[in-house]
Amino acid sequence: MESILHFLYNLFYFLLVLSVLIFFHELGHFLAARRLGVKVLKFSLGFGPRIFGRTVGETEYLVSALPLGGYVKLFGEEPEKGEDAPTLSPEDQARSFAHAPVWKRIVIVAAGPVFNMLLAYLIFAGSLSIGMPMYVPDFQSLMPVVENVVENSPAEAAGIQPGDRIVSINEHAISTWTQMSETIHASAGKTLTVVVERGRQKLTLSVTPTPKTVETEEGKTIEVGQIGIGKSPRGVRIEAANPIEAIYKGGQATWQWTYLTVEGLVRLVQGKLSVDNIGGPILIGQMSGQAASQGLGGLVFLIAILSITLGVMNILPIPVLDGGHLLFFLIEAGLGRPLSVRKREIAQQIGLALLLLLMGLAFYNDIVRVFFKPG
Repeated sequence: MESILHFLYNLFYFLLVLSVLIFFHELGHFLAARRLGVKVLKFSLGFGPRIFGRTVGETEYLVSALPLGGYVKLFGEEPEKGEDAPTLSPEDQARSFAHAPVWKRIVIVAAGPVFNMLLAYLIFAGSLSIGMPMYVPDFQSLMPVVENVVENSPAEAAGIQPGDRIVSINEHAISTWTQMSETIHASAGKTLTVVVERGRQKLTLSVTPTPKTVETEEGKTIEVGQIGIGKSPRGVRIEAANPIEAIYKGGQATWQWTYLTVEGLVRLVQGKLSVDNIGGPILIGQMSGQAASQGLGGLVFLIAILSITLGVMNILPIPVLDGGHLLFFLIEAGLGRPLSVRKREIAQQIGLALLLLLMGLAFYNDIVRVFFKPG
């Protein structure tokens, strides 16, 4: 009985969180379309069969049976082809998505991810404005910026100082802390030529990482190189003294979480981050339940993070996602004509296959976590 109640608790907050994310995403498409004069036929939370709804003006607002998504249906979004296709009047063409200038279509499609970022910003800025502090990723720790130097370490001997930014190692450009760490770890006992940026100066230093035996997360013992530099382990506690300051710091928090999300995706593609980290509805449900148990602050903070993730994922240039549509429109703008229907169909089939593969992996990881977790 307790496990059933726990499941229902997580399910409720999962649906609550997902509904907020979907609503705001689709609201972006909806408002942009209305503002640019494109007729909106439907605004739906969920897919599949209609549960209930109401038509207001020219738009039907409804809730559908499958809650894992939502959509805004625009007039002329999928224009009919062939001899039997009806001829649109000039008035209908003016309200049709397919007949809208390409820049209008770009704005309408981009508005969904943009509104996800806006939701996160409003949550961060709103929380800070009422005196609710938060921890965010330290942007300088995501970048290869040295926060502290260990005494009597190779870094100190080489002349590295707190505040230095690592620009390159052995003439290979360094852009993230992770990239720098991996290079140093793989160079135990080898002398490295390190270029650091200090103020407006660039200095070339030599440092030899000290070999050290460490244990990995998998329990394996390996030897890595270390030079004795550190970054903040928790991130930065952000507080705002007043609502005006919260406006700026809310943007700072949004940017830093977005940077972290993009970096994670890049590491995933590079194979430097395990696909086991990908989660689906069950993981989101568990996270939602845990966040809700911490109070309203925890729940809205989770919504902000997931909203950024949804915005970043949707902007990826994968057909069937917003980013895929944007790619088609940008190509059309460059060529002066749209891609052929056949090419778009092939691209969409490939995109759908990739999306289904990703969803299948997420569901698989969820099942493994629930039914086959160790202990």
